Amino acid sequence: MIFIIVLSISILVLHLNTSYSNAQVKSATFLSEKLELEPGLCVKKYLFNVDFPKGHIGIKRFDAELVDEKGKSLSLNETYLHHWLAVLHLENNAKPKGGVIAKLNNGPCYSLPHFWGRGSESRGTTSDIPNPFAVEMGNPEKIAKGYEEKWVLDTMIIDLRGVQDKHGCAQCRCNLYNVTKDVKGVPLNPEYKGGFNCCYDNTQCKLKEGFHGPRRSVHLRYTIKWVEWDQHQIGVKVYILDSTDEVVKNGSNVVHNCKVEYSIIPENGDRKPVHVQKASIPLEKGGYLIYGVAHQHGGSAGSTLYGQDGQILCNSRPRYGTGKEPGNEEGYLVAMSECVPKPGSVKINDNEILTLESRYNNTYLTGLMGHFSIFVAEKLQQ
Repeated sequence: MIFIIVLSISILVLHLNTSYSNAQVKSATFLSEKLELEPGLCVKKYLFNVDFPKGHIGIKRFDAELVDEKGKSLSLNETYLHHWLAVLHLENNAKPKGGVIAKLNNGPCYSLPHFWGRGSESRGTTSDIPNPFAVEMGNPEKIAKGYEEKWVLDTMIIDLRGVQDKHGCAQCRCNLYNVTKDVKGVPLNPEYKGGFNCCYDNTQCKLKEGFHGPRRSVHLRYTIKWVEWDQHQIGVKVYILDSTDEVVKNGSNVVHNCKVEYSIIPENGDRKPVHVQKASIPLEKGGYLIYGVAHQHGGSAGSTLYGQDGQILCNSRPRYGTGKEPGNEEGYLVAMSECVPKPGSVKINDNEILTLESRYNNTYLTGLMGHFSIFVAEKLQQ
């Protein structure tokens, strides 16, 4: 009798697992429009209405890299991928004005609206979400009548060929770009030494005297894996957290001030080897952690997300290149480790206050980022 019950349970579990594994994972690779570069140039472009899988689907993975016109991977040592971000909105083609509705991720930072994004670590960091979880897209019940989902790629690339200081240019040092005003023409604070306010589209980093190089075209090549949505898929919510988030309360409302970037300017006598940027971030809606990874820049010493009880939820570590080939460029941050805990093993409670630590070497560094992406499921496979 016991044997029959156990056998029946085993058959049921096998049937459920087979249902999930039989969901065919589809894959497609796309090429963005070309981006024109020249030595020392910073190119920051928004690529609108990019190719994306259609229908009611579940995204399992979204990865990208820079390639030349022949499809060859480009080295960070010459072509620095500062970031790419995949941003979603709803668009009504019948309303040329006012026909756009922003669709942000579930995180608290309005200044970080994307669902997926990476930087120099793109090739070495994957975004695989384990079965049966996926990011749901194209649900007709969640799309206003007359609208459709459209994607924008926010890209920023710096051509490092022939520049005086490769890492300084990658860190958007204002003195190297000879920039004293932001993109809107507003004078910068003299204490602002580097970051995206000195690294906007068509700014030029200083070249070595007499250096000349040809213009060239590059593309962002991105690969998306997905499944057709059905009753076996479990949706995850995407949260992008920021270590510069200054959380304040306005009555019963929680206000998040995410600065997106920061710099480290060590003071005289400061000999601590590691600088820690920390934020305490309440998460209104919790769930089960399915995937997590940090986004940082060169000089990273890692990032950790803690629960309110002090337990580590996810620890994301940097890997630096040791060679010359793309994906292993010496001295560059080429990967961040991901967390994929056993489903159900890491739970975040509703209104739990998370602590995010972003660590860098305590040296002169500008334009740093300390973001953390987590994918959270509100339920588990039954």
